Formats: sequence, C-alpha cells, structure tokens
Amino acid sequence: MTRKDKKSYAQKYPNSKVDERIAQAIRFQLLEGGLFCAIAFKIARDLSIPPREVGKTADLLEIPILKCQLGLMGYPPQGKIVKPAESVTPALEEAIQKELVDGRIPCANIFSLADRLRIPKMVISSACEKLKIKISSCQLGMF
Repeated sequence: MTRKDKKSYAQKYPNSKVDERIAQAIRFQLLEGGLFCAIAFKIARDLSIPPREVGKTADLLEIPILKCQLGLMGYPPQGKIVKPAESVTPALEEAIQKELVDGRIPCANIFSLADRLRIPKMVISSACEKLKIKISSCQLGMF
C-alpha cells in the first residue's frame, strides 16, 4: 500500500490546531522526508513538552515519524527492522515481564528499562520479538 492509499495522519486529531512553536521545531529537523523518532524526543525535551505533543503535531503536518528507536517502523522500504533476538537471558526476560501491562510492554517502559539496565532500547525490543511480547502505547502516538 502506498502512502497516498492510507488515511491522513491528521484525521487522528479532528478539530485540533497546529502549535506553531512545535511545528517550527519539527520543520527545522526534517530528514529523509520525515521526523526521526530520536529527534522528536529531543524536540520534546527542548520545548519541555510531552513527546505525544510532538507526534501529534507531526501528524497534523502530515509528516511521518521515521527510524523508531525500537526498530518497529519508519525504515523504508521494509518499515520494521527489529528482529527476534537469538536468545534472551533469564534476567532480561524477568525484567521485561515486570514491565508488562495487560500482557504488553508500553514503549515508555522499554525506554525506562533500557536506561536502568544501560542497554540499547532495540536490545529490549528484539528480546520482546523473541518472547512474542507486543509493544504498545508509542510515546509519540504512532501506535
């Protein structure tokens, strides 16, 4: 399915208006036709706003989020680049299990777990793939 076959990103937010301060920061940081996930988080920190507001503004501007830090989306042409880990240590599996909410692990929990364990976020998302654990609640509102 091509981009033009999909619904408009902005349709997720009927009656919402673009915050020009956020929009300007996004437009200044565009790369490869979109906004990289890591840059969206930097904008949120710089403007002292929740990441979801950056994601919402990107949607309202019809700007795709690229290069998800968990490897789940935004890597053309395949979209998703995260692969299941070959193995998962019992300690990591236990740590992941403690972060589950309704059988899934929220994106924010992966970020905080990666910080606590001092490992890359994609190591955790790869472990989740191996363990068949779904990742939920993107902090930017993409899923």
